[in-house]
Amino acid sequence: MNAIGLVAFALVGASKAIREEFDLFGIAVVGLATAFAGGVTRDLLVNRIPLALSDISEIALGLFGVGLAIGLHLVLESPDDHPITLVSDAVGLAAFATTGAIVATEAGVSSFGVVVIATINAVGGGAIADILLDRAPFILFEDFYASCAVLGGSTYWLAVTVGASGSVAAAACAAVTVGARLAAVTYGWALPTAQTLRPAGEKLRNR
Repeated sequence: MNAIGLVAFALVGASKAIREEFDLFGIAVVGLATAFAGGVTRDLLVNRIPLALSDISEIALGLFGVGLAIGLHLVLESPDDHPITLVSDAVGLAAFATTGAIVATEAGVSSFGVVVIATINAVGGGAIADILLDRAPFILFEDFYASCAVLGGSTYWLAVTVGASGSVAAAACAAVTVGARLAAVTYGWALPTAQTLRPAGEKLRNR
């Protein structure tokens, strides 16, 4: 799960940097930040040395994802909006939400902690990447994205609580997360803002 997430998110992050016309170093930095920031935060929260600093293969997987993004840019018109990138993003989200839930459960945190760490693992890298791209993290104001990781982490905890094996819980978490994300992209799901909750008449009066 972790390897899949690293490659997928490095590809997604690097594709965003390519769209912003970053140089090759900048593309690599954004791609690797997207791949590793969530996992590093996860490891620090459970009091262990981040895998990114202890296993060179982690960096190799991230660089592979960056290379894929550059390769897609050479053959596609708009790689960051291409279905390959969108599906990779959904797969990476699911893989990291599942990895975070597994690590949190093994660390013995509470049910709330499992969901929080799964979500941070899944969306932390994307939030850091957006900051590097000089924009507010999109998970805070648009799209149905972090909510998918929350659903996945909750599914993992529920599955373990009712006695499912770790592999079954992981599969359920990944399926719910990737399914929710792909459905959100397909149907344009988004959480409501505070403004949309106001009565229609009140909106008109304020205008």
